[in-house]
Amino acid sequence: MGKVFHIHLVSDATGETLNAIAKAATAQFEGVEVKDHFYALVRSHRQLQRVMEHIREEPGLVFFTVVNPELRRELESQCRQLGIPCHGVLDAPIATLRNFFGNLTETHKPGGQHEVDQRYLQRIEALNYAIAHDDGQSLDLLADAEVILVGASRTSKTPTCVYLAIRGVRAANVPLVPNIPPPPQLLAARVPLVVGLWASPDRLVQIRRNRLTVLGEVRDTSYVDLDTVRAEVTATRKLFEQQGWPAIDVSRRSVEETAASVINLLMERQEAAQ
Repeated sequence: MGKVFHIHLVSDATGETLNAIAKAATAQFEGVEVKDHFYALVRSHRQLQRVMEHIREEPGLVFFTVVNPELRRELESQCRQLGIPCHGVLDAPIATLRNFFGNLTETHKPGGQHEVDQRYLQRIEALNYAIAHDDGQSLDLLADAEVILVGASRTSKTPTCVYLAIRGVRAANVPLVPNIPPPPQLLAARVPLVVGLWASPDRLVQIRRNRLTVLGEVRDTSYVDLDTVRAEVTATRKLFEQQGWPAIDVSRRSVEETAASVINLLMERQEAAQ
């Protein structure tokens, strides 16, 4: 067994930012076994001491987002005594912004990005919308969406809508069922951006088989028949082309990548309308 590298992530808030940065950075290194240790809402000296106990037991690199100056100094001091590298991942961006804003002083308030403001309420409303308009529900209200995702079964429509909602985008999704015409409400939609999602037949069959296995279904059906799925994918892509809908191949894309592509399409459309 190879060497295990320990990375300790210390945050005084939810740690979402820190976790995302660490994952993005470690993803650049292949063949390395990394064990993450995650500590959220570290806002007192007592909580920090518990964190340091874990770090002493399994020493490794420390990344942190701690804005309280006293806690920060204590964390850095104790890591220095242990000979452990310790880095604040927001230091460089904050320093750059400080200079850009004319040497303004930061507030040192943890979790400021998670305050309940208008943007937060917008994301909650978008999430409620995505849930209410999942899988072809509430078709008569499709015109209220900013984005409508369409595609065959298991093309990541629902998780992509949820991720878009987290970004504040109201997204609905409508499944395309073989041999059944698309709902007229979808074809009549003009204000929302309609985006088609498709996957290669081989990939789609693999995902569907995994889904059936989870559900305890072992019989072969047309749902996972390769020739049938090929015809289904061809039909959906033909529909996208006929309707002039932009299409995204999700065969090897993560939900985050698909959502980012949808947001780019939405921004391009908004800029073109200005």
